[in-house]
Amino acid sequence: MGTETPEERDGAPSPGLRGHHLFRIFGFEVKLNLTWLLLALLITWTLAAGFFPADYPDLPAQTYWWMGVAGAVGIFFSIVFHELSHSLIARRFGLPIKGITLFIFDGVAEMEEEPDSAKTEFLMAVAGPLASILLSLVFFQIERLAEAQQWSTALLGVIHYLAVINLVLAVFNLLPAFPLDGGRMLRAALWQWRKDLHSATAIASRIGAGFGIGMMVLGGLAFIQGVFISGMWWFLIGTFLRAAAMNSFQQLQIREMLSHKPVSRFMNDEPVTVSPRITVESLLQEYVQQHHYSLYPVVEGERLLGCVTLDAIRNTPEEQRATTTVSELTSPCSAANTVSPDSDAVKLVTEMAGPDANTLYMVVENGRLVGVISLKDFRELIAMKLKLRSDG
Repeated sequence: MGTETPEERDGAPSPGLRGHHLFRIFGFEVKLNLTWLLLALLITWTLAAGFFPADYPDLPAQTYWWMGVAGAVGIFFSIVFHELSHSLIARRFGLPIKGITLFIFDGVAEMEEEPDSAKTEFLMAVAGPLASILLSLVFFQIERLAEAQQWSTALLGVIHYLAVINLVLAVFNLLPAFPLDGGRMLRAALWQWRKDLHSATAIASRIGAGFGIGMMVLGGLAFIQGVFISGMWWFLIGTFLRAAAMNSFQQLQIREMLSHKPVSRFMNDEPVTVSPRITVESLLQEYVQQHHYSLYPVVEGERLLGCVTLDAIRNTPEEQRATTTVSELTSPCSAANTVSPDSDAVKLVTEMAGPDANTLYMVVENGRLVGVISLKDFRELIAMKLKLRSDG
């Protein structure tokens, strides 16, 4: 759990895990990816079928299940609190945060920019574990007061669990395994020492991947010994940690490829264009069936008139396609579908990777179409460069 830039979150050229809006707090949008529901089910089942019956025997079966649900909800708010601490520190240092998204085995504060120094990175990272420790102490205090008031065993059990799990969350996140908070603190220290973010990220990522493999091995051994629930958690978390560590370093490489480079370096300078005079039927037969694009620039002479989208074509009734011309479906050029050739590539790919974002732009200079740029173009180029690096 920690902070992520859009490139880390979305894989730079590929869309990331999308979140559904839940609420806003302190100006930050909190979103939930549907994968987190799987985690919630696993937590509920683990608590109801194993943890609570072992620690609090002889309670009704339905009580264990509501305790499990309450524990999962408590973890949800604990993770939001943890990520909120990252977001508030980021805001303190002037870094814009789009929101907080929770998905399986993780929660991230979505930064729009990288931290500008090792100090900023360290303070943002350490804020998460400190917040979890604070929350753990609060729950332990509530438990002490609840015992004095003789609350029910079930309620005391849930409060005690949340106190313990927040402490565990803090300790786990302090492991020097990138991209956990401890791993980001390690990267910050290496960055400060070596004055090289690339080298610091490479080392921290390898350590993080090593921790992940170690947890997977421990999970496998637990399975062999018959400790199935614990083994499952160790293995799943280890798998996630290893993949996240490897992916994080790759995303830094991708950012370096795109950083300070204009869109013109990545665009297709021989775009497919259509005339405003052809019919929708001709457009379908001569263009859509051959190229399968979602947007086609409409050009007359050297003048860009706008674009026609696949949605506009689909919304045209079949019986009218032979008589309707492209000019009737042409949408005007705007910031939503055009970009200048000297625009920053990192900023554009970040916009493209956003929820419901346009993934293809016309590149326009002085009213003239000079190319098109798509998310597919970024993906293919980056995949090729990463392959060349690995082969080299």
